[in-house]
Amino acid sequence: MTMTYLETLHEEIRSRQNPAEAVKMAAYMKNKFPFAGLKSPILKDVMKNHVKMYGLPDMSVPGITKASWNYKEREMQYVGMFLVDKMKQHIREEDLSALEQTITNKSWWDSVDHIAKHHMGYYIQTYQHREKELVEKWIHSPNMWLKRTAILYQLGYKQETDTDILAYVIQQEKENKEFFIRKAIGWALREYAKTNPDFVVRFVERTELQPLSRKEALKNIQLT
Repeated sequence: MTMTYLETLHEEIRSRQNPAEAVKMAAYMKNKFPFAGLKSPILKDVMKNHVKMYGLPDMSVPGITKASWNYKEREMQYVGMFLVDKMKQHIREEDLSALEQTITNKSWWDSVDHIAKHHMGYYIQTYQHREKELVEKWIHSPNMWLKRTAILYQLGYKQETDTDILAYVIQQEKENKEFFIRKAIGWALREYAKTNPDFVVRFVERTELQPLSRKEALKNIQLT
């Protein structure tokens, strides 16, 4: 029986597994996921070489995310994200649910942050009529990772950042004591400060942020 695209890639990853590194990598991720133990440069080479040899898979984006999220090794979720990066132009409006599943399943910062910026950020730029609806849905979700996505999806938007939305989502969560939310608020502001530091300084001055969020927001700004 011929192996599928992802099965072949999975076998390649398993053939290079490093048990000692796997223990270290799992510990770094609070032992939430098992790893095969491929360091990032090795995994990147494996993925790039696989695409070079076989091309991109003849699969839909939901097909890729569902299949890659079913593997136990964390590297296979990285594979899924890598392939979606390569196939973003094929993301359809109806793929939203599948993308949200990658945020709410096997959730941790290593996957959510990449998906928020590179996949959800792209989705909203492509289907702009969904933006306000999705922002409301995510920021008011009981799922902390969807809240974080609402705060972070504009990372990289630079001058296209909607500051009204950025300010809105931060206002909704500025009193949230969850570390990943406080950190996300600071990160989103720090990133936008590279484009518009004056906005960030003014926003921080007039908004009662928690200390971690404020510290992160102003990290690279020279205050006079």
